[in-house]
Amino acid sequence: MTAHTIMGGKVNLYKRDRSPYWQCATYLAGKNRRTSTKETSLFKAKDFAEEWYIELRGKNRAGILKSEKTFKDAAKQFEHEFEILTEGERNPKYIQTTKDRLRVHLLPYFGKMGLSEITSGKVQDYRIFRRENSRTGKPPAHSTMHQEIVALRQVLKTAVRHGWLSSLPDLSAPYKTSGKISHRAWFSPKEYKTLYTATRKRALQSKGKRWQWSCEQLHDYVLFMANTGLRPDESARLEFRDVDIVHDDAIDDEILEIEVRGKRGVGFCKSMPGAVLPFKRLIERNKPKDKTERLFPITHRELLNNILDETKLKFDRDGHRRTAYSLRHTYICLRLLEGVDIYQVAKNCRTSVEMIEKYYAVHLKNTIDTAEINKMRKRPSKKKAKKKTKTTKRK
Repeated sequence: MTAHTIMGGKVNLYKRDRSPYWQCATYLAGKNRRTSTKETSLFKAKDFAEEWYIELRGKNRAGILKSEKTFKDAAKQFEHEFEILTEGERNPKYIQTTKDRLRVHLLPYFGKMGLSEITSGKVQDYRIFRRENSRTGKPPAHSTMHQEIVALRQVLKTAVRHGWLSSLPDLSAPYKTSGKISHRAWFSPKEYKTLYTATRKRALQSKGKRWQWSCEQLHDYVLFMANTGLRPDESARLEFRDVDIVHDDAIDDEILEIEVRGKRGVGFCKSMPGAVLPFKRLIERNKPKDKTERLFPITHRELLNNILDETKLKFDRDGHRRTAYSLRHTYICLRLLEGVDIYQVAKNCRTSVEMIEKYYAVHLKNTIDTAEINKMRKRPSKKKAKKKTKTTKRK
């Protein structure tokens, strides 16, 4: 690395081996400061560095130049706090994913910036940068950008708490389009029948083969999920001790009472009768020695995707991808189609009525009461109207 000093040794000029441009650096107001001259000529780089140093000294005398923490400093503090304070409350995978977003995307862009430099305009520049410099050639998905901005906000909030930043900048996306609500991908009654018929057929064909257990587990998984409305992560945590077979007097049939542990903490669920037989088969097949064993110890994502591809059910008519989560959406939609009270559905699925109305009920024509929307005010017949007119004239 080539280096020179100017201004009586107060400014250093150097050139990195991999860069054709000269860099300049100085120590002022308790902080090392450096920038690129964007010049390949040493003579022009010296002129730039002198002007840059004189400008910094002028700002320092005027009290404009302040020594402040950088985004990198705030990110380091955030990572330290986030892992300790959320231990046991946040999924370790979520914590690691947040760190990865910072390391891969946010720190390379904002890392050297002072916290006061991160304005609404800089955040918008970052959005544009991400769209124009995607590694895959495609712009990042809306959810990806949303999560990155969430991580950015969390770091800036850390800076505010420590007094390194006076207030948060506006991080909302400008030119935001109207919030079009897309429905969640689910299986209609006909499509659901096609799916469980295919999984049953695959289970029967696998008899005596090494993948028999996986195929039978998947078939019971599909029936269990579509009759309980559990989230995939909830079913993954489910242990045999969390499920009881009970007789429900209201419908005079057996159902499952499930103690659910998931994203909302501990909740409860009462299944449809259709979940009882798959659960009994799970007990018979797995023969749990301990009640703490899990119903579904492994995921069958690849096998489920193969069957969805074979039955041409992987995408719905709007192009939305179907996954194991679609079985929960199917449960909710089928319950609403049957006219079940929306509050009871929300309570049993551990979600809110607002979420149900926003993402499910609004797309189901059977939730609209035909008798109510087709009410018409009674109008007098033409004969009666004529008689009233004649009577009025005589008076």
